[in-house]
Amino acid sequence: MIKRVGSIEIKARHRASCHCGSVVLELSLPDGIVDPRRCDCSICRRRGAVVASVPLTGMAILEGQDALRQYQFNTHTAKHFFCSRCGIYTHHQRRSNPAEYGYNVGCLEGVNPFELGPVPTNDGVNHPADHHE
Repeated sequence: MIKRVGSIEIKARHRASCHCGSVVLELSLPDGIVDPRRCDCSICRRRGAVVASVPLTGMAILEGQDALRQYQFNTHTAKHFFCSRCGIYTHHQRRSNPAEYGYNVGCLEGVNPFELGPVPTNDGVNHPADHHE
């Protein structure tokens, strides 16, 4: 759990936005940034974001619903969202836990994810949902 990143205190209700500001989210982060991570699946390798998660009820789109676009692939379980104007990935509904959104830590107002220190990488290449017996 991270309640401070550098000099930035993570607020219980913290705003996040894309690069151009068209998409603005509000995240419920009463415990700060919980379990920040990277993933090495095909999409995460390409976008390179540090993510953390909130329950579906822990995120609200304040502005820019019309600017958001959705991308799905493989099992079509996860829903990846990005701004159609600047291209920034803001969040996704998780495949491993569809009751949660993963959000781009770099979109949090005032937060530089490089100040988090070492961030673990999840094995998304060998995702359990991909294995069939």
